[in-house]
Amino acid sequence: METGLLHLHSFLRWVILLLLLIAIFKSIGVGSRPFTNGHRKAGLFLMIAVDIEFLIGVIQWITGGLHRVGLPSIRDQGMSAVMQNATLRFFAVEHLTMMLIAVVLIHIGKSFAKKNISDRKKHRKTVLFYVLALIIILAAIPWPFREIGMGRGWL
Repeated sequence: METGLLHLHSFLRWVILLLLLIAIFKSIGVGSRPFTNGHRKAGLFLMIAVDIEFLIGVIQWITGGLHRVGLPSIRDQGMSAVMQNATLRFFAVEHLTMMLIAVVLIHIGKSFAKKNISDRKKHRKTVLFYVLALIIILAAIPWPFREIGMGRGWL
């Protein structure tokens, strides 16, 4: 089951990145054009995917997943030992924290779609928060070309 969760978690990152790009490009540079149902649905699908992804990630963090990182590494080795090891620190603290911040930013961006403000402001605010979330997500992913992700595949 841990292998399946890890693969699902890795696959959903691509879905989220695609949905983020769609939501950003739907609203970028549209000026005062109406904030349509398509804009709302793009944000809704993004938020749903991010929430599912975060839930899977929290389950992996609690159980430790295949590599016994996250909470088990903190419990077994202690926080000071985890903080001294770059890989353990990344998966036990940094990845979780940055992704939590990204989830919050996406929820804030989605909340602006519901507000009774001008369409121009809706577009600008959602793009702002989605772009910030995208930057944080890109920084928090253990990409195969980063030292932290060496040996991991693209999926």
